Amino acid sequence: MTDAASGQGPDKRPDGQGRWRGVVTTGIYCRSTCISRPPRPENLRHFDSAADAEAAGFRPCRRCRPNEATFAARNAGIVAEACRLIEALDSPPPVGALAHALGVSEGHLHRIFRAQTGMTPRAYAQEKRAAAVRSHLARGRPVTETIYDTGFNSSGRFYAITHRSLGMTPSRYKAGGKKESLRFALGQTSLGAILVASSQKGVAAILLGDDPDALLRDLQDRFPRARLIGGDRDYEDVIARVVGMVEAPAIGLALPLDIRGTAFQRRVWRALQAVAPGDTVSYADIARKIGHPRAAKAVASACANNALAVAIPCHRVMKTDGTAFGYTWGLERKGALLRREADAVRGGGRDQQREAKAAEPAAADRGGSAPGRTD
Repeated sequence: MTDAASGQGPDKRPDGQGRWRGVVTTGIYCRSTCISRPPRPENLRHFDSAADAEAAGFRPCRRCRPNEATFAARNAGIVAEACRLIEALDSPPPVGALAHALGVSEGHLHRIFRAQTGMTPRAYAQEKRAAAVRSHLARGRPVTETIYDTGFNSSGRFYAITHRSLGMTPSRYKAGGKKESLRFALGQTSLGAILVASSQKGVAAILLGDDPDALLRDLQDRFPRARLIGGDRDYEDVIARVVGMVEAPAIGLALPLDIRGTAFQRRVWRALQAVAPGDTVSYADIARKIGHPRAAKAVASACANNALAVAIPCHRVMKTDGTAFGYTWGLERKGALLRREADAVRGGGRDQQREAKAAEPAAADRGGSAPGRTD
């Protein structure tokens, strides 16, 4: 122990806590970094540890909590406990009740939970619930049993939530998508062949390549138990609009998407959709944005499993030094897409949109050449 008269200031330790200080007039000790108003020097006593301060009769400050670990470690513990509570309960708890049980404010819980997991407590609960539903159905459990085993109090709520997370009805998911029908069509773009497939929910696949037959095999591998039906005249508008997006990726795709993947993959893909045309990011950038700074390899895997080329713009991912690498549809296509977006940002956007509109009728003519049906 030393006193203020010694002239020693707070020493900054590697963990950022610094020296502990006690205030004689209040009987409270704090971290030297506490944001409370500093006391007069003559009322200060310094300690080398929280245990020394408490042994001298001081009680801990409720603001900086000097007898606990660093704030970062404390917040990590709160988030871990919140996750444990969410997973232990049959139904998602209200965020206010969860915060009360953890002894923090609702706003504070929201901030630290989102910072560490990339989602809100409510979204985390929903994703965990969806994972439990997928697990039950994959094991062949009846839908009715799954409803109650996963904590749903009504079938209406169950179907509303699971249809979004599964991309199909629970009974179809249980059957491995066997009863699902996907309409598809093959077409041609300036970057090569394209295959577009849609479910009742929206566009489920946009595949690019050189060989139309290879794209069809790829679609069958991705949806092995679905019934594939060649697109008719009504479907030509869909493929024409997708081709227009490939020709001018900066304009985006004004069609509903049927995005299928794990909770982590969907978070990666949402982060990619937030990257503006003409901009690029690294896997590490995306990992930090979704709250998992050490998950760059997992982000790369999510990009590789993206079935919606250009609509989910994984072509905007580059190395940290700005060079291109690793693109499912080929590095040449990646470079072409990036150049088109850069041209649009520099002022060529209107020209690209006109080119895309002009390409749509021709694409529609080519899109009607898909096979009639594959069962």
